[in-house]
Amino acid sequence: MRDFAQVRGAGVVDAELAEAALDRMDVDEQGLDQMDRKILDVLIRHYQGGPVGVKTLAVACSEEVRTLEDIYEPYLIQCGFLKRTSRGRVATAKAFAHMKAMAEGGGQGNLL
Repeated sequence: MRDFAQVRGAGVVDAELAEAALDRMDVDEQGLDQMDRKILDVLIRHYQGGPVGVKTLAVACSEEVRTLEDIYEPYLIQCGFLKRTSRGRVATAKAFAHMKAMAEGGGQGNLL
């Protein structure tokens, strides 16, 4: 964000600049990036929301298991998009609603 502000905004981060930067980085209004959305999309479209094992999910997303567990899952769980169960990962109702909104053209929306 700071680098973007220095190049595009004379070093000052305001709401407009932040929104432009996040849009350029493909971060949506919920703070999800492209891989976060890919994980949810695979869970929902390919596995009807789960449950699905982390190894299967990793292969389907072309990502390492450890990267999913250490980088992506904590944020998705914290935000209420994903649940870990004894049977595997499950997309929540919030994930279904968000991905439906994105598919209907919700796009970036109003982040700030």
